[in-house]
Amino acid sequence: MTNRRLSNSTLKALPASVAVPRYDRGAIAPGIVHLGVGAFHRAHQAAYVDDCLAAGETGWGIVGVSLRSPDTRDALAPQDGLYTLAIRSSVEEELRVVGSILSLLVAPEDPAAVLAALTDPLTRIVTLTITEKAYLRAAGGGLDNTHPDIVHDLANPQMPRTAHGFLTEALSRRRATGIQPFTVLCCDNLPANGATLHRLLVEFAALRDARLATSGDARLAAHIAGVAFPSSMVDRIVPATTDADRARIAVELGVEDAWPVITEPFCQWVVEDDFPAGRPAWEKFGVTMVGDVGPFEDMKLRLLNGSHSAIAYLGLLSGYDTVDRAFADPAIRQFVDGLWAEAIPTLPQDAGLDTAGYTAQLAERYSNTALAHRTAQIANDGSQKLPQRIVASAVERLSAGDPPAHLMLVVAAWIAACEARGKTLPEAHFTDPIDTRLTALGSRPADEAVTAMFDLAGFARDHSQRMTLIDLTTAHLERLRRGGPAAALAALGIGSEKP
Repeated sequence: MTNRRLSNSTLKALPASVAVPRYDRGAIAPGIVHLGVGAFHRAHQAAYVDDCLAAGETGWGIVGVSLRSPDTRDALAPQDGLYTLAIRSSVEEELRVVGSILSLLVAPEDPAAVLAALTDPLTRIVTLTITEKAYLRAAGGGLDNTHPDIVHDLANPQMPRTAHGFLTEALSRRRATGIQPFTVLCCDNLPANGATLHRLLVEFAALRDARLATSGDARLAAHIAGVAFPSSMVDRIVPATTDADRARIAVELGVEDAWPVITEPFCQWVVEDDFPAGRPAWEKFGVTMVGDVGPFEDMKLRLLNGSHSAIAYLGLLSGYDTVDRAFADPAIRQFVDGLWAEAIPTLPQDAGLDTAGYTAQLAERYSNTALAHRTAQIANDGSQKLPQRIVASAVERLSAGDPPAHLMLVVAAWIAACEARGKTLPEAHFTDPIDTRLTALGSRPADEAVTAMFDLAGFARDHSQRMTLIDLTTAHLERLRRGGPAAALAALGIGSEKP
């Protein structure tokens, strides 16, 4: 193991097989601030921006912001923001050093520095990958204005904690000084993610306006209502980096990389083309720029993310720790086909979507033995993910008069996996925002447990056939409790065991 670190000074010493930035990093200006600079961003948006920088678009460097932990900054700052992207298939691994992140900030340590970056006139786009739960939505989908961090940010606009607080204060300052608003590009798995974030931010700004009504400037919500918030759909599998990954990559590089990112060859980004302040020419590097992201987003959420959750929860209950191992189980593989068959009719039929080709591609991606994408990683935050990945499809099927049997087994498997923690699964094997309210649900009868989970997560809250969904989920959960996944799958005609 080498004791040298990846950095600007060691780039030239890397093996010729390793791709490195093909541009002068010192000549790059920051044009994008990214909130939530985790592994997915570094495998996805940062790589696309790196391509643009290599093509001579020097005004689009990234300032990365961590809203919580300093871990990414601590790993990459000594490396001048450089990191290795390891693109792995079942047969080979390609290493690429990405240089598009110019600097890294940690919001809790220095919120003023984050606000300075956001208000810099050079900043024309703000992108976000902060995960679903960080949008702080109430059960009905609106802003949770009782959340402690929202309450704090309303009372302390100069020292925000949330993305809502930072974006609103920065847009307020830019307005006050005559600087054009930046475009806000959401890259999280939310339905209509740009419109959703826009609505939440206008709600937050309206609460600020109410506090500022006597100050002479109570029109911030109206100003933000006019800011561009294009939607986007992102897709790339990014498993957690392990110490074994770090050791293997260090040997290949000849220098240490504190936080390389592992990913698959497939990468997709569909973006609504609405950027008044300008944007990189992403379309030159495979990004699909469209007028309406909705159909692509629905296909990804319901076919990829939905089946990913199914594989995660059924895999955990079946003893599989990675996606490829779970997907290799013939029963789980057959179940995923049935899940897709239920979800595909809920997608727009006139949008030109190639669902057959897409699912075939997904099957190939899930079979990638090199990724070792852990089922426990995918299982996190089910209460936030399942509404758009599973429940939305189930509601549409019911409305069309079709049963959502496979879909509701995913919800039951989530509940069963939650119950299994501390028993057949480790206590904190995966986590969920409503964990503190799940105590003792596992000891309740299945119908009571399911109803409580629907209430806590807000599943199909106002739908006329909510009880039908609860009844279907209850039947699945009873079989899971009694005979595990084999019994639940057998009830769907999968496998040999009788229900």
